[in-house]
This record gives sequence, structure tokens and C-alpha cells, in this order.
Amino acid sequence: MTTAPARPAAPPTSRHRALPVLAIGVTVLLWASAFVGIRGVGADVGPGELTLGRLAVGSLALGIPLLLTRPAWPAREHWPRLIGVGLLWFGVYNVALNAAEQRIDAGTAAMLVNVGPVLLAVLAGLSLGEGFPRPLLVGSAIGLAGVVLIGVATSTGDRADVWGAVLCVVAAVAYAVAVILQKPLLGRMSALQVTWAACTIGAVACLPFAPGLVADLTAAGPGALAGVVYLGLFPTAIAFTTWAYALARSDAGRLGSTTYLVPPIAVLLGWLLLGEVPPLLAFAGGALCLLGVWTTRRRTLTLRRRPRTAEQPAV
Repeated sequence: MTTAPARPAAPPTSRHRALPVLAIGVTVLLWASAFVGIRGVGADVGPGELTLGRLAVGSLALGIPLLLTRPAWPAREHWPRLIGVGLLWFGVYNVALNAAEQRIDAGTAAMLVNVGPVLLAVLAGLSLGEGFPRPLLVGSAIGLAGVVLIGVATSTGDRADVWGAVLCVVAAVAYAVAVILQKPLLGRMSALQVTWAACTIGAVACLPFAPGLVADLTAAGPGALAGVVYLGLFPTAIAFTTWAYALARSDAGRLGSTTYLVPPIAVLLGWLLLGEVPPLLAFAGGALCLLGVWTTRRRTLTLRRRPRTAEQPAV
């Protein structure tokens, strides 16, 4: 395919306002389900091997509609960002998080990884010109407090590993930087194309894990294979595409704050699917996460109620 000239940037709004909200709802639900899936598959498949399996399935699934529609090949100037997103988010983030959860408990991992939305809000304010609106800052603080409560409630305390904590922080940084790289691409390319390219780049980077993946799946049996296929089709192919669709139509910082909903939903899914009854404190943390996300979605946030004049525009 020949390289097509860059198209003008698409406006950041949607003619159907409900679609971006639906898209991020699908993303949050499927990413939460991934924690349950990883918990089951991770015992049989190594961190790098699991990442390769997910990305290979995701790349194949996303490649089918692209083969049918045959969009223009990404322009040369877009490839550095695509490579960055593929290596950081699809590669480093997934491998680091999978490895961390083998060293520390899920509650501690959730607390550390969810520093990512805070980093994203700061980077978006500095590099994308989104600023630092008060609702985003206050809501992020509330959401992070909710994640900490969930983490404290669900942490077992029987595994403490410095490298596990370091890997969680690496995952959080990789996520935040990758979203900053991804955002400008979505004005020039479709969400499907950006997701496929990044997913494929991540899969290629993880190819050294291929022998281990084959060995792990052979030893584990069909259950592990089914888990890898699920993680590749739903939390990877579908959820990352709906995320990109929503990101093209929203500020990066505000959208990133919605991922504070992932831990409480993951706790509920673990309760429903695995019979893991959450502690009462986890429910309180989930309520704080909901409040934090609601706060970030507000256009204004004032300390006291007062009428707005013409000289007081909405934030």
C-alpha cells in the first residue's frame, strides 16, 4: 500500500455523544475482566508468554477488518509514535504488570499501577495543553484514595517484593507516556488502525517469548489456551479499540481518570465469578472511585455555591 497524505485532524467531538461514553464503559468492563482472567491463566503461563499470546490473538482479530477495508498505510511521520505506543503500552506495560503480580499481591499492584492516571493527567496538562482543571485534580485525588482503600482491603500482606513494586511503577509510567503518544495519532488515523499497528508492534517485540508460550500452553492444556484467546479478543482487541475511539473524542486526562473504575469492578467480578467475597472496606473504596470519576467529569467545581456572572466562564 502507498503512503497517503495526512488528513486534517478530526474534531474532538462526536455527533453521537453517547457513543464515547459507551465505548469507555466497554473498555473499563473488559479491562476489569482481564484481572480475573490473568489471575486464572497467570499460574500456568509466564508474564512475557502471556503478553505475546494476548497480543498475537489481538493482532489477528484486528487485522481481519483492516484487510477487508484496506485503509491507507500509516504515513512515515506517524511510525515513531506508533512504535512508542506498541513498545510501551502493549509490550512493557503488560509484561511488567504480569511479572509484578507474580511477586506482590493484587491489592498492592492495584494501588501502585493506578498512579498511572495521575501521571497521565500531569503529562496531558503539560504536553497536550489540557491544563489542570480543578475537577480533574480533585476527582483524581478522590479516585486514587478509593484505589488505595481497595488495595489495603484486598492486600494479603504475605508477599512483599521491592522488584514487584518497581515493576508496577514501570507499568504505570509506560501507560501514561503511551497515551500521550497515542492521542495525536487519533486525529489522523482510525482507532482500529492505531490499535492494530500498536498491538502488532508489541507482539513482534515479544516474539522471543514464543518458545516459552508454546511450552506453557502445551503443559497447561485447553483451559489456559481459552483464557489467552479471551484476553486477546476482548480486553485487548476490543477494549483497546474502544479506548482509542473514546480518546479521540475526549481529553486524555479526563478519560484516564475513568480507569479508577477498573479496580472496584474487578473486585465485583472476582466476587461473582470466583467467589472471592470482598471486605467491607473494598466497598468503601469502590464508592470513592465512583465519586472521583464523577467529579472529574464535571465541567466546574466550586468551593461554595455562588451565581456565575458573565466574567466567570465555565472551566
